[in-house]
Amino acid sequence: MDTLLVLAHTEADGTLSGAALEVIEAARSVTTRIGADPNALAVGLVGEKVRPLSGVASVYAVEGPEFAAPRYATDAAAAEAICRASSTSVVVAPGTSRWMRALPGVAQRLNGRADTHVMAFDGTRATRWCYRQRIEAVLTRAERPWFVLLDAGLPYQPRQGEPAIHRVSVNLPPLRTRFGGFVETKSGQQTIRPDADLLLVAGAGWTKKQKDGQTHVPEAAKLILDFLAVTRASLGSSKSLVDLSGEGQAVLPFLSHLNQVGQTGATPRHPKGLSTCCHGEEPHVVGWRFIRERRAINLDPNCGWARGKADVLYVADAFEVLAKLNELLGAQSQ
Repeated sequence: MDTLLVLAHTEADGTLSGAALEVIEAARSVTTRIGADPNALAVGLVGEKVRPLSGVASVYAVEGPEFAAPRYATDAAAAEAICRASSTSVVVAPGTSRWMRALPGVAQRLNGRADTHVMAFDGTRATRWCYRQRIEAVLTRAERPWFVLLDAGLPYQPRQGEPAIHRVSVNLPPLRTRFGGFVETKSGQQTIRPDADLLLVAGAGWTKKQKDGQTHVPEAAKLILDFLAVTRASLGSSKSLVDLSGEGQAVLPFLSHLNQVGQTGATPRHPKGLSTCCHGEEPHVVGWRFIRERRAINLDPNCGWARGKADVLYVADAFEVLAKLNELLGAQSQ
């Protein structure tokens, strides 16, 4: 029987991200499905300082200031050392940019294989989307170790118990790169927050003519940014809105294709989602399938959101709704 290891890295504050905790929970469900003890799960942690993790059998820890920042040389060396120390045959990891960059190289070093963007894993088969989420493929691998980078969606449930911590030493190669810090977006405000509780999605209706016959793009931009600043929500966008810049039309200045949600964009996993000025077309709604509570604001009571795609549809003017929300939230924050 294959042995299972969850590989995760800590964040800047030493905690584990929501994506890492979701993958740990997904691995627990795999051990239950194959008849093993879910508390017998081994976890490998990489970071400047590793904190104890309850409810797992053992933790393989690689600690040190060299492992605080993402870097291919140190991340690959740490992952390789943990895999050799644990003698595991299947490694499950969150599909973060840090592991997506390093783990395929680790698989090559260990003569294994790696699969990315896996949406479901049962211990022997990996399921993922292909051809821009139009085809669902089920993969199996005979080669070991098998690295599965998972886009999980199971909420983490804390357990009791202290694991045995195995400190793993790493022989680092000469480092030719150094971490220089983070660079913010040009807009000066972070709009993409994967761990936010709420996803606000803006549609093309924000840039269209309003009931007075005029467009109000600057006012729309201010309403959305004020809402994000108060709620710390993440911002998504429909494809039609981000494509408007190529048509010479006025657009929201802080949006890019990185904000795009849907069949040709991102598939977020926020607990709640609020769509504004978007009609709920099927390609856009595909990106909402992991959001557990979906609400929408639209002036058209017959839009796509009203056809069973949203839990609640508010037939209202998004400009007025967001302005009132900002007023109420601002009053509460003072």
